[in-house]
Amino acid sequence: MIRNPILPGFHSDPCLCRRGDDYYLACSSFEWFPGVPVYHSRDLVHWELFTHILTDADELGLRGLPSAKGIWAPCLTWCEEDGLFYLAYGVMRSMNARFFDIDNYLITAPEITGPWSEPVYLHSAGFDASCFHDDDGRKWIVSLEWETRDGYRKPGGICLAEYSPEKKALTGYPRRIHMGSTLRGCLEGPHLYKRNGWYYLMCAEGGTGYYHCVTMARSRDLFGPYEPDPAGPLLTSVPEEHDESADTDHLKPRYYNPDAPLQKAGHGSLSETPDGIPFIAFHCARPFVPELCCTLGREAGLQRMEWTDDGWLRMPGSGNLVRLESEDAGLPPYQAAPLPARDDFDAASLASGWYAPRIDPASFCDLTARPGWLRIQGQQSVSSTDRVSFLARILTDLYTTVTTKMDFSPDIYQHSAGLLFYYDNMNYVWLRKTWSDTLGGPALVVMEVDRGVKRDHNESRIPAREGTVWLQLQITGRTFRFRWSADGETWCLIGPEFPTWHLSDEHSGYGEFTGALTGIACTDSMFHQKCADFDFIQFS
Repeated sequence: MIRNPILPGFHSDPCLCRRGDDYYLACSSFEWFPGVPVYHSRDLVHWELFTHILTDADELGLRGLPSAKGIWAPCLTWCEEDGLFYLAYGVMRSMNARFFDIDNYLITAPEITGPWSEPVYLHSAGFDASCFHDDDGRKWIVSLEWETRDGYRKPGGICLAEYSPEKKALTGYPRRIHMGSTLRGCLEGPHLYKRNGWYYLMCAEGGTGYYHCVTMARSRDLFGPYEPDPAGPLLTSVPEEHDESADTDHLKPRYYNPDAPLQKAGHGSLSETPDGIPFIAFHCARPFVPELCCTLGREAGLQRMEWTDDGWLRMPGSGNLVRLESEDAGLPPYQAAPLPARDDFDAASLASGWYAPRIDPASFCDLTARPGWLRIQGQQSVSSTDRVSFLARILTDLYTTVTTKMDFSPDIYQHSAGLLFYYDNMNYVWLRKTWSDTLGGPALVVMEVDRGVKRDHNESRIPAREGTVWLQLQITGRTFRFRWSADGETWCLIGPEFPTWHLSDEHSGYGEFTGALTGIACTDSMFHQKCADFDFIQFS
């Protein structure tokens, strides 16, 4: 049995791809590096983090981008005839004045672990580009063409252009082929498939919020017209249909459905087992109620489907309401390796599963200077969008304790290091050790940044001794708190209790589309030289 979400925490826009008996899920990574995490399974039930595709930080150029920009909706496909994986992805640079400035690229590799080719620029007309391999050998790029003109239907239509592998370029301007299958609005996320002579166009509609869904349309001709599925959306959290085509707000919290086990279900991609059993990967969310804030972000789910006699895709049984459980494919069990709950930093390089905002973690992390410890060199403030020394891991459980042991001796108040709970650069809470002129020495203090407003909780600030200190974050569902210890055994609370739902897409006010992360950070706003050493980090 498949239990959703299959990838808890920040795993949005999942794209399902099969090569032989191996299944891969590629997810959006936005401003986080390395880019495009890929998960692997052989039974569609148990998944493990397998690799990352975009690993050249300089080539990606994420520095300076606002939160929730960066790598959007990667499309991973395998072409048996070419013996190559294809990845289409976009780098969203700006959404200012709703222009959505994005550059779309295509890369290839013989193996999922690479080596990946140099990026080929496709176009900048819209987002969610994907690659379709027709059975005649021709290749096509399908994407949303973003509409910027007044008086035209927003956000635009699905467009199609042929891609020439020989010229490494599109052969002409994209051509619009579809304006949506429903009146939910916010059309996006297109994928093309072919079956029994039909071209199937799967899209996301309703906005990647509470009215989200997966739709399907089909045509005998690649360029349409595409006939919408007469049964409506394939999968959604809100089965009822309403005309929201004029509302460009993607969240639409008024459509929260208390009867749905998962919210925001949509943005689907399709793959089949070797014997033809179809599965849709999608994303969904589990908000705090009544706040309707999703700290874990959009999470990846998987649903078994079936083809009807007249050639439409359906959920087994009846209805299209998203489900917590789905029948699996009956494949042999796969022993997936979970991320370890503890990292003692004893390896020669950082383990998989660590991320940094916009830059390569290896640029500020050193595992050799002090064997058995991780040394982090401080750089800009945690609120910067440029060079931040924050080593983070995706939060996957709202009942989690994170513990670390740190050795740090600040000299001035511009030096800080500690344990961080983070949604984006304008929304985070940090238990840090820093220099206090008031106390005349090192101090422990909790700093909060909420919607860009900074506050040091100095009412609970305490003197800190030189050298090592243990720091701990306790997330207990709706609330979280910090603790500290001088010996790792006796613990003291520090700072107030915080609402967990404040670290979420809906509350943030600046970022959206991602999810919360936790980890360790160091800043040096003077010379970018001061370092903090961490002995271990434990997630439990």
